[in-house]
Amino acid sequence: MMRLRQIALVTAELRDAEQKICDQLGLEVCYRDPGLSHFGLRHGLYAIGDQLLEVVAPKQAGTTAGRFLERRDGAGGYMVLLQTDNLEQQKERVEGAGLRIVHDGQVNERGTSIHGIHLHPKDVGGAILSLDQADPPESWLWAGHDWLYHSLGDVVTKIVAIDIQADVPQTMAERWAKAIGATLKDNVIELDDAKIRFVQANDGRGDGLAAAELLATDRSRAGEVLSICGFEFRLV
Repeated sequence: MMRLRQIALVTAELRDAEQKICDQLGLEVCYRDPGLSHFGLRHGLYAIGDQLLEVVAPKQAGTTAGRFLERRDGAGGYMVLLQTDNLEQQKERVEGAGLRIVHDGQVNERGTSIHGIHLHPKDVGGAILSLDQADPPESWLWAGHDWLYHSLGDVVTKIVAIDIQADVPQTMAERWAKAIGATLKDNVIELDDAKIRFVQANDGRGDGLAAAELLATDRSRAGEVLSICGFEFRLV
């Protein structure tokens, strides 16, 4: 199994971003992890069906998120979290491929657990890639225990695709396929529930997570494009 379970955006203005997400996407904050302050970050998480959207903001100098904002000249896509059911095998494959793991974290609470690894951004490119295993699979402790109660579905119900832009999309696509252990076809990786597409960067901002396609509850809204945090949300 390899699912798209969560994407994260980064911004310098968390309150403004959260207001736009609530107003335009019809979502509400489902969780704030106080432990994230350890990484010098503030954040909010939002449930979209059984997937998650996160927005993070640096609250001190010297954070990875802050450097990301500087490098890409503003807010944008930051992280992609994929869910697998065989993380130990994935770790062996990743390390065997010569890819570096920069973070390995695990949480166990109330009979529920999650374990995730972050790959070195320079080995993958475009965004921080995390591979995660949750037990039970429908849980997601990075968002606490009660996040699903906040999955409203008034405007959008599912993330069906993401776009990662690059100056050389083919090279970026090959690096991600290697990192995930996936088959690549026409610069697209087909996950179990979504697509990762690698597209040409045309906005002068270089490599990065650029857009997501969301399934619209109101089918008449398909085709609308919403811009939040330097990121495009396309309703389909």
